[in-house]
Amino acid sequence: MANYQELANLVWNVADDVLRGLFKQHEYGDITLPFLVLRRLDCILEADGRKEKAIHTYNQFKDQVPEEALPPIILREINTSFYNTSQYDLSRLTEDPTNIHINFENYRNGFSQDVRDIIENFNLDGFIERLHKNNRLFIFCDKYTEVDLHPNKVDNHTMGQVFEELLRRFSEMSNETSGEHYTPRDVVRLLVSLLFAEHREDLRGQGVIRSIFDPCCGTGGMLTIGKEYFREQINPDATIRLLGQELNAQTYAICKSDMLITGEDPDNIRHGSSLSNDRFQGERFDYMITNPPFGVSWKSDEDVVKAEAQNATGRFSAGTPRASDGALLFLQHMLSKMEDRGSRVGIVFNGSPLFTGDAGSGESEIRRWIIENDWLECIIALPEKLFFNTSIATYIWILTNRKSEARQGKIQLINAVDFRDEMKRNLGDKNVFVSDSHIRQIAELYTNFKEAEHSKIYPNDFFGYTKVTVERPLIERQEVFGEEKEFVVRDKKGNPKPDTKLRDHERVPLTEDIEDYYQREVKPHVPDSWIDRQKDKVGYEINFNRYFYQYTPLRSLKEITDELLALERKSEGLLHEVLDLL
Repeated sequence: MANYQELANLVWNVADDVLRGLFKQHEYGDITLPFLVLRRLDCILEADGRKEKAIHTYNQFKDQVPEEALPPIILREINTSFYNTSQYDLSRLTEDPTNIHINFENYRNGFSQDVRDIIENFNLDGFIERLHKNNRLFIFCDKYTEVDLHPNKVDNHTMGQVFEELLRRFSEMSNETSGEHYTPRDVVRLLVSLLFAEHREDLRGQGVIRSIFDPCCGTGGMLTIGKEYFREQINPDATIRLLGQELNAQTYAICKSDMLITGEDPDNIRHGSSLSNDRFQGERFDYMITNPPFGVSWKSDEDVVKAEAQNATGRFSAGTPRASDGALLFLQHMLSKMEDRGSRVGIVFNGSPLFTGDAGSGESEIRRWIIENDWLECIIALPEKLFFNTSIATYIWILTNRKSEARQGKIQLINAVDFRDEMKRNLGDKNVFVSDSHIRQIAELYTNFKEAEHSKIYPNDFFGYTKVTVERPLIERQEVFGEEKEFVVRDKKGNPKPDTKLRDHERVPLTEDIEDYYQREVKPHVPDSWIDRQKDKVGYEINFNRYFYQYTPLRSLKEITDELLALERKSEGLLHEVLDLL
């Protein structure tokens, strides 16, 4: 079988040779990846004469059956998931250079609907027009005929590696936007290793069938790496179904292409917003994994989201976050798709979902819903500067509705911010990566489930608190017999009215009795106060850094003095050297 690196280099060189000067480098992938897909499809159809069989079957039945009945007949005849009934492929297009532009349209329209859908979402028209006007369409097609992607030379696994390698290179060339649709592979490998860390004994042997779903699948890297890891590390004989949804049209086309050329079911990749247009409504999955957009508004999905939030059985009934950041909505969407027999969820977040929002807010209510249902298993703090387009702190959350007995009622926090290696060159904001050895270390901390320097374990209610309202009486001043006196204003029932300007709040940990806390922490300082228990609100937040804070003692006065004296002596020496030179 061919070496995927050599093939990737060949395709890369074709792009550089033909596209240089006509396209900007960050545009190379927009035209190279779809042509790579077309060449692979040509090679698959060429094997066993499938192309000719498809044309013959089409001509045989096109006047005998309705048009919508043709595809299943052709597919059954050639035993593939796609076909092309045009007389052209990339090789045959080069036999008529004069009419290559017109013939290319005929070739493209000859594909089955799945492939036409992919090509349409690649938005190839503008690129093809530019190639044609600059007399490069012929040479680009011709160069691709030199890339041998026949199945007997390049199997599905190697083809996936070629596609993945080129996708990585093109993404790095456009790192200012790549992070929106492409998650660094070191992060994916870490997330996948954690997702499959538990219940591995149930996944051995024959007949194992599992599904992996990504509601923001981007170019599909999490899905393909997830399957690869499962096959290599857990069970090579398992049947793994890959499913995903993606909003961005071009990225959707890339992902669906990857599934098509590697033998997966392309119909399992669907286009549209997971929040407002759930293309997998009512379906459940064994494993769910995603890296949703950070800090992106969900305003365009607002009508559907709010309608479901008002429905007691809706996906978002636990609460809705602020309109400027919909990350927690994607997590709710995934949790709604958990299997009764047990599912596992892995998601990448920034810091906002940990603590944004006070008690009673949408974010806090979502955290409360998750933690009180005992779904949150572990949170891992990642190194900074790990992503292409952001240097902020990021976290992996692992959730499940099938916790092991040891984990029930508990949440593990892992501080992995120092588990990183420096990169030789920056890729946008990314200048560090998580090595395989660090991935193993983090996974070991996770599976060991013990208190350690980088691992903390707390009961669920440790992260909860009751926000209590502390009231103080409204005071009025009145003149009585020429002397000004203070009086407590009371309502009709004789109860003191609160002074809203003096109103205050206290956060009482769920692990403490509220009355005991009030008597100890509040009453001694504000003796005329009381708590209005009708205003109690329960909240949850995870202040990650606080739990791993290590106090660094201040240096002694002697140390500081000695350092200043040493600096003074050094500066005097430098001054003498300058004077000597003068």
